[in-house]
Amino acid sequence: FNYCSTFKLFLAAATLERAQRGDERLDRAVAISSGDLVSHAPVTGAAVGGHLTIQDLCQATVEVSDNPAANILIREMGGLDAWRGWLRSIGDADTTIDRLEPGLNVPDGAKDTAHVDQTVTNLQAVLKEGRLDQAHSALLRRWLVDSPTGAGRIKAGAPVGWTVAHKTGTGGGGQVNDIGLLEGPNGQRVFLAIYYDGPSDKPAAEADAVVAEATRISLRAIGHV
Repeated sequence: FNYCSTFKLFLAAATLERAQRGDERLDRAVAISSGDLVSHAPVTGAAVGGHLTIQDLCQATVEVSDNPAANILIREMGGLDAWRGWLRSIGDADTTIDRLEPGLNVPDGAKDTAHVDQTVTNLQAVLKEGRLDQAHSALLRRWLVDSPTGAGRIKAGAPVGWTVAHKTGTGGGGQVNDIGLLEGPNGQRVFLAIYYDGPSDKPAAEADAVVAEATRISLRAIGHV
């Protein structure tokens, strides 16, 4: 499946891990220029001519899916090869990394695709305690929980009282995705990846509803609702 913007969850995790190792500083300021801009730049667009910190860029990438912010983070870690290398370092030999935003959203064979089971494995790798320390893990979780995107997807399918830490992805060819961690009030933890490749002319609300229903079915299947 084309993963679209769901990759940004892992990109932020990779950047946080680099900061944890001392290879990056979250407070480092990066100049933002008009040359950085591509479509969907709610944060970076307003910062042209100024600076954003690495932490600002991570937050923008995760919370509002800012495309230039993601491209800049990839550039600052060393480019697509470095980004691909990080995925391989967590044991992911399947996910393909070929293009930057927004081109990666256009289906093109195996380019920029992921398998659902590998995505869940990756979620477990970065969202379980251990890989990121408590401070960096808390940052990532906060951004994922606070993200306003995709209210009609996994969030809509989760039971009342559950917390959803998630990242959406949407493509112009009918791709409607959502991945993340659902946490219940009694300590339940469910890692979930839903990739829906539907008709490109399907109304957004209907496509979102498919993801919400897939969430409910998944939770019922493992006895959580």
